[in-house]
Amino acid sequence: MWPLTLSTPHQYHHEKHGEKRPMAQVVAAFGTSHSTMLVSSVEHWQEMFDRVDRRAPINDFDGNPRTFDELLKVLPVDAAAKVTGDAQAERHQATMDAMDRLERDIAASKIDILVIIGDDQREVFKDAFRPAIAIYYGDTIRNAAAPQEPAADWYLADQRKRMEEGKDRHYPCHPSLATALIEGLVARDFDITAMQALTGDQFEGHAYSFIHRRFMPNGPIPIVPVILNTYYPPNQPNPRRCFELGSAIRELVEAYPQNMRVGILASGGLSHFLVNEALDRDVVNALQRKDYKMLKALPLNKLVSGSSEIRNWIATAGAVQHLNLDWITYVPGYRSHALTGVGLCFAHWH
Repeated sequence: MWPLTLSTPHQYHHEKHGEKRPMAQVVAAFGTSHSTMLVSSVEHWQEMFDRVDRRAPINDFDGNPRTFDELLKVLPVDAAAKVTGDAQAERHQATMDAMDRLERDIAASKIDILVIIGDDQREVFKDAFRPAIAIYYGDTIRNAAAPQEPAADWYLADQRKRMEEGKDRHYPCHPSLATALIEGLVARDFDITAMQALTGDQFEGHAYSFIHRRFMPNGPIPIVPVILNTYYPPNQPNPRRCFELGSAIRELVEAYPQNMRVGILASGGLSHFLVNEALDRDVVNALQRKDYKMLKALPLNKLVSGSSEIRNWIATAGAVQHLNLDWITYVPGYRSHALTGVGLCFAHWH
């Protein structure tokens, strides 16, 4: 954990006819991974995810596809030490502590709206239609009830924890701010897909349901879901465009003529399904130093498979250039004998 100097955010006002009028302000930002690991017990971490990750789309550090068995043949000499029971228990506790801290900081921020920058993994958008950038502007967004039949195994049961218990739930959104963002981004030459509702049996992806279920125990905060296509070629926004998107979102929020405290949240990342500690620490260091040049220049071959979700953090960094990073926690979440897993990261700006 690397705590940085606290700072009070500036107060933003716009003037009309010589009089100041309150506008919306981006007062806080947050980042969190959204892996199934985050709702799994320490015992499940220690049992490990080998059979699960044999099915995952694994890429090496240069972006080349690799099989689980290929990785097992080229392990570093310290591989076994990274996945001992004690190491898993220590990482699990650090992760739980970071999420508890983030939950407290979200509550303490007293935000009125939360703009969540996440991604969709064939949950709403399928291969037949997938926008590069979408914004949801409906009144509410549905999360579905978990299936009633027993789960086949602990991994499936853990995945279901991001769904609702017993019955569907419709979480509040903020259609007015979402509409302002859509209109303003289009005016700034961003091509935005506008979503007013989900259809059929669709429900919010886990980049959003995890935030609702884990970080809003005292009642839902209205959200604006921003959905980036981080995963799937051929229309993924590049890092520079993601940063520009975040910067534009902040400008539009602060032009919104209502006195509201707005937060931005990056959902997803960092590296996975092969944990790339070097990449993750470079990203963390860039966030600490406000090294936006580095973030905008990240090579595309590093941002494949799950590591593509680093784009959500880049967009958030663009939106919070005026804020200071309060704290950030990074946990290299190794979860198999092949050193697959997730670079688990959590952060708070204010």
